[in-house]
Amino acid sequence: MRITRLLGTVLGTTLLTTTAVLTAPAQAGPAAPPAGPVDRTSLDRAALRDSLDAIHEAGMYGVFSSVRDGGERWTGASGVADVETGRPVTPGMRHRVGSISKTFTSVALLQQAERGRIRLDAPIGDYLPDLVPGERGRQITVRMLLNHTSHIGDYVVGAFPSLAEGSTASLDEERFRSIRPGELVRLGLAAPATGRPGELPGSYSNTNYVIAGLLLEKVTGQDAERHITRNVIDRAGLRHTSFPRTPYIKGPHPRMYESFFGLIDPPRDYSVYDMSWAYTAGAVVSTTDDLNRFYRALLGGKLIGKASLDEMTRTVPVSGFDYGLGIYSLELPCGRFWGHDGAVFGAGMTALSSRDGKRQVALAQNLMKYQSLDDNGYPQPHAIDDALYGYVVRALCPADSRSAPGAGLASPDARGGLNKRLPGIDHSQLTKGLKFGQLSH
Repeated sequence: MRITRLLGTVLGTTLLTTTAVLTAPAQAGPAAPPAGPVDRTSLDRAALRDSLDAIHEAGMYGVFSSVRDGGERWTGASGVADVETGRPVTPGMRHRVGSISKTFTSVALLQQAERGRIRLDAPIGDYLPDLVPGERGRQITVRMLLNHTSHIGDYVVGAFPSLAEGSTASLDEERFRSIRPGELVRLGLAAPATGRPGELPGSYSNTNYVIAGLLLEKVTGQDAERHITRNVIDRAGLRHTSFPRTPYIKGPHPRMYESFFGLIDPPRDYSVYDMSWAYTAGAVVSTTDDLNRFYRALLGGKLIGKASLDEMTRTVPVSGFDYGLGIYSLELPCGRFWGHDGAVFGAGMTALSSRDGKRQVALAQNLMKYQSLDDNGYPQPHAIDDALYGYVVRALCPADSRSAPGAGLASPDARGGLNKRLPGIDHSQLTKGLKFGQLSH
């Protein structure tokens, strides 16, 4: 098994791992989805409960979610927050959101663009010449950072060096390490570039959003996390969302279990962790209700103006999906939805909204990288993947859910279509485009 080679590319995308599970199989849903989601007037609470339970029954330790349809709201939870005590998960728990943090960071920078303090198409070297020096600083623009077309490599393998050797020892050794964002950028710039600046398709890299956070500090003169808290989190009215100041999460939360494709057996709890390694790329803690409120405020024009929102939702191909400025679009059987997903060690979160903000789902899970790998190091289909997709379609496309998830995915042909879209094969860099022969480790 090529697990060492897999680890060399996997960890650059630890903060983005779940997107592809939510992409409809080629055999499911209409060939050409309508431009926008169909209006609905009610939530089928019993069906949502059954679909959420199905994720837990498929093997997920704990899962909790919030769904909105206009003025109606449903929250639910299934499974356990602690596998040792059997403590159940509850809907209002706080959770690490991983790369959903990137939307918060992008909003803060777009607010600065509206004030004329930055220009999206200006070279990053104009603002941070010592951080991104030379030709790269002159060629890479602020926009390229936000839409992942800078082709700067990722820092995560450099920050957790044992991963390049097929070992997860670094995850435990560095649990309480504090690492400065400038060092993360240095590691990312030292990693091999994934292409030329501006080249399409782009390549997802957490380094981009660490640089974005340092840019925010430069133009505001404030700590980036405090600035985002004041100007994005507080402005959106989020009461349970924050950048943690210690390795511990305040308030009710689940334990967060990492399997790392079976390398950690049994899966280990990483809910206590110094998140300085994720910084403005992935350190936020939130709740499913707060995430729905955040994207509703954003898409409703309460955080940035229409022109900025138009820039934010202008997408380019990045690692197999359509990425804007800290947000991506996803086609489901009933139309296009907007949002982000994310994962850090042991914790996964997904938040999707219709463009008008009326139909929303946010979903949290506390077991990550549960799939097994084949002999070539590729994740294999898992029943959890089918159940996750089924739940999201049930939440966002109730009229289509009888044909899209569940029964449709049970057939060999449909499962084959989903297999090609497992996390990292088509849509996240988890194992996106693995080039085994080109890896040096």
